[in-house]
Amino acid sequence: MADMQEVLERQEREIRKRMRRRAASKRAQRELDDQLAIAVALLDEENRSRRGSQKGRGPNVDRHRHFRGIVCGVPSSGRSNPRERKRKSAASMKAVVITTPGGPEVLQLQEVEDPELKDNGVLIKVEATALNRADILQRKGMYPPPPGSSPYLGLECSGTIEAVGKQVSRWQVGDKVCALLSGGGYAEKVAVPAGQVLLAPPGVSLQDAASFPEVSCTVWSTVFMMSRLSAGETFLVHGGSSGIGTFAIQIAKYWGAKVFVTAGSKEKLAFCKNLGADVCINYKTEDFVARVKEETGGKGVNVILDIIGAEYFRRNLKSLSFDGRLFVIGTMGGAVTEIDLRVVLSKRLTIQAAGLRYRSPENKAAIVREVENNVWPAIVAGKVKPVVYKYFPLSEAAEAHLLMESSKHIGKILLLP
Repeated sequence: MADMQEVLERQEREIRKRMRRRAASKRAQRELDDQLAIAVALLDEENRSRRGSQKGRGPNVDRHRHFRGIVCGVPSSGRSNPRERKRKSAASMKAVVITTPGGPEVLQLQEVEDPELKDNGVLIKVEATALNRADILQRKGMYPPPPGSSPYLGLECSGTIEAVGKQVSRWQVGDKVCALLSGGGYAEKVAVPAGQVLLAPPGVSLQDAASFPEVSCTVWSTVFMMSRLSAGETFLVHGGSSGIGTFAIQIAKYWGAKVFVTAGSKEKLAFCKNLGADVCINYKTEDFVARVKEETGGKGVNVILDIIGAEYFRRNLKSLSFDGRLFVIGTMGGAVTEIDLRVVLSKRLTIQAAGLRYRSPENKAAIVREVENNVWPAIVAGKVKPVVYKYFPLSEAAEAHLLMESSKHIGKILLLP
């Protein structure tokens, strides 16, 4: 009897379980039916609204894509709804935006999307970026970024690596670095090909490391790689108190050259002298051609790095020695001039011009590696120091541009996010 009673009780428990499951199933079905009814009602309402809003529109008027998403827990085609898409693409960093080509006042700090990290690149959280004359030209609409590059200003930066692409092996998250950019430095984050990244030099603050990539790559590639300046030669750099000039003085002295500079004030010339310049010429009160001839016994200098362009072109040729090399990297004094080829032929002169921004990533990477091997040791040894005139918060980029355009500064101007 006991065994029979146990069997009956077990059967009763099984019956109750089946009844509970059946009730739960009916309840779930009712909930699903309710959800489907709500979904149908909402979709019908959306269709009526869309048809009403499109009445009277011409055939060329754009129509918004029909709403598709997740309604009351019922999945549709799998596409996110407009609000969800907006959340996914929402701005997540700040950058300085050129609202329209013009003066410094057109620069505004705005919320923008994060840069896209490519497989061969790294994402850097920016510690600092530096101003360059090219930024002013881009702000005015005269110097567009290369295709595929960031639309934002900034050709160099320093910071901490936040993410690395799938093909990157050298760099890791957390590395303190600086980088040569094609654009995008005026922001909280920037993506850059891994080959254009340098380890922040020991002994230099991470902020000040932002002052090195553009000037070091420019000067090393033009003066040393292409113009072949060597120990014992003479070297003239115009704009000796600029970011390019202050760096060029130091690295040329480090490699054993005699350095000539031009600048426009006693204060700037004194600063250049303290950096190591051997001959300092005030271009406002002196003829630099005559002074160069005087200091070289009539021979002229071996290499000239020029940021002025047309205004100085013929005088530069007169200032060069036989087999002299002129390298033009700017046109602050005009872009169009005439040339007497007889001077070039008789003195066997080499005239070159180039910029960094439009070079290929492979070419930039080659220059960066040269800089790492030949310039970074001088910085680590304290023979080449950062020259920073002033720091501005990123929100004051317009004020920083005003300062650069005034030419009152010496060395670099940095922006800090």
